[in-house]
Amino acid sequence: MPRTARTIKVELDTIWEMPDEMWERLEPYLAHLYPPAPTGRPRIDFREALNGIIFRLRTGCQWNRLPKIFGDDSSVHRWFQRWVGDGVFEVLWAIMIEECEALDGVDWEQQAADGCLGKSRLDGEKRGETRRIEASKGPRKALSSRATVVRSA
Repeated sequence: MPRTARTIKVELDTIWEMPDEMWERLEPYLAHLYPPAPTGRPRIDFREALNGIIFRLRTGCQWNRLPKIFGDDSSVHRWFQRWVGDGVFEVLWAIMIEECEALDGVDWEQQAADGCLGKSRLDGEKRGETRRIEASKGPRKALSSRATVVRSA
């Protein structure tokens, strides 16, 4: 008699959603830094955007393959670029470390660093300037789209 597969259902917390307690600490900073504009289109929800960024960084999926629950993928990517340029992630990281340290949750003896090596884009950095090619000094022959055929008699 064949065995039947057992189904075990375990509810696991997602690893890409910002917990409510942490969001309550981060949201005032983002609201202060980026107040809503009085005119124009409404922006996407910052929490959804941050969850989408966390999902993207945790799974390694392409930006245009983000699930729709995180909002428009282009908007999430734009906010990611803007926040990186403005140094927002460093401040958010500092807020999280401060909270964790206040709870005695940071063990500074145990630290790790992760790195990634990959092929450099466009053959790495330039080694020098490209030498300019000068124009030819000899006479140029006109190229014709029609070939002339010379027949001998």
